[in-house]
Amino acid sequence: MRNWVIRYTFFFLGLLCFGLGIAISVKVKHLGLHPWDVLNVAFSEKFGWSIGTWSVIVGMVLILISLFVSRKYINIGTFLNALLIGPFMDFFLWMDILPQATYTWFDYVWLLAAMLIIGIGGGLYVAGGIGAGPRDGFMLTISDRTGLSVSKARISVECVVLVVGFLLGGPIHIVTFLYTFILSPVFQVSLNVFARLREVLCEKGPSEAKV
Repeated sequence: MRNWVIRYTFFFLGLLCFGLGIAISVKVKHLGLHPWDVLNVAFSEKFGWSIGTWSVIVGMVLILISLFVSRKYINIGTFLNALLIGPFMDFFLWMDILPQATYTWFDYVWLLAAMLIIGIGGGLYVAGGIGAGPRDGFMLTISDRTGLSVSKARISVECVVLVVGFLLGGPIHIVTFLYTFILSPVFQVSLNVFARLREVLCEKGPSEAKV
């Protein structure tokens, strides 16, 4: 039971951080967004509905495609990821407690903070071991089916997403192309830290070991 509680606590806190990070980045979207967020913002501005709603829709579409191709990477965590990050982000934007864009160098500080929070959130929810997100699962499925490496599959998919977002008028700037270089190392470090923390927290105490 303790292991279950710890895993899901990590998972949900990670999703919450992820949503907060994206909400902050949306506030300074003129600097550029991650390709998937470029697409969600473009859909929102083009067709209405909130950015978080489009995040859910896109996530569920990816899950549906993955289910038809391969169910290997689809589980309860995949659905929870798709259904919750968008509403968490919308909640933080709706609260209107985040700083507005100043169109100065200070916006870069907030964007860096957003990237750090997203990277930490990603490491936290993955360390929970509940399951991959719909986008990660989709790219892993593409990798399996095409024989491409995971990194090449990710680059290929995100390039297509970026082009579609651009054609729909999504916010693309130089920072868009820096996301991977910043997020990846932050995610890796946070994943290692939280995975180890989870192991420590889940270790049986002396009284439990005797039972």
